[in-house]
Amino acid sequence: MRKTYDQAYFDKWYRDPQHAVRSTAALKRKAAMVVAQAEYYLGRPIRNVLDVGCGEGVWRAPLLALRPGLAYRGLDASEYVVRRYGRSRNIGLARFGQLAQLRFDTRFDVIVCTDVLHYLKPAEIRAGLVGIGEMLEGIAFLEAFTNRDDLEGDRHELRLRSPAWYLREFGEVGLLPCGSHCYLGPRLERQVAALERAW
Repeated sequence: MRKTYDQAYFDKWYRDPQHAVRSTAALKRKAAMVVAQAEYYLGRPIRNVLDVGCGEGVWRAPLLALRPGLAYRGLDASEYVVRRYGRSRNIGLARFGQLAQLRFDTRFDVIVCTDVLHYLKPAEIRAGLVGIGEMLEGIAFLEAFTNRDDLEGDRHELRLRSPAWYLREFGEVGLLPCGSHCYLGPRLERQVAALERAW
C-alpha cells in the first residue's frame, strides 16, 4: 500500500507519544546550528529559507524565533499539508524531484530537507539535487540516514543507501560537506579552507 501523507500520518509520527521521534528542543538546536553555520560562511544574517519536504512546516517557528524578518518558503508533496497550512505557513505543493524545474525569484541562504531523501528513488533525488545546487546561496541542511545508521520511526518505503552514495550525488551538483548534515553551496567553495570540509 502506497504511503499517504495525510493528517493521520502527521498525527502518528509527529504528535503521538508512542511513535513520535522528534522533540521541540532538538529541533530548536538543529535550527540554531544551521543558522549559525550559514551566517558564518555567508558573513551576514540569513534572509530566506527554502524548506523542501517541509511537512507541516515545523522548522518555520524556530527559524522565525531566531530571525524574525526571515522569508520562509515551504514545499511539500502532501495535499493535506498545503490545504491546511499553505497560506498561513507559506507552503506550496511540490515533490522533491520537481526542484529540477522549479525556480524562484531569488536564491536561498538556507535550504532545508530533513527526513525525506531516504524515502525517495535515486532518479528523484538526482533531479531535485540539481535544483538545490542551482538555488543555494549558502548552506543546505540535508538530513538523510544511511545503511550505517540505527534509524527510528517510519520504515515504510524506506530506502537505505551507503554514505558514499549520498556524498557522490551531493558532490555531482557541487555541494561540499561541512559536517552535521550541512553542505556548502557551490558559490561558497572558494571561501572554504580544506580542513573545514568533512571528508
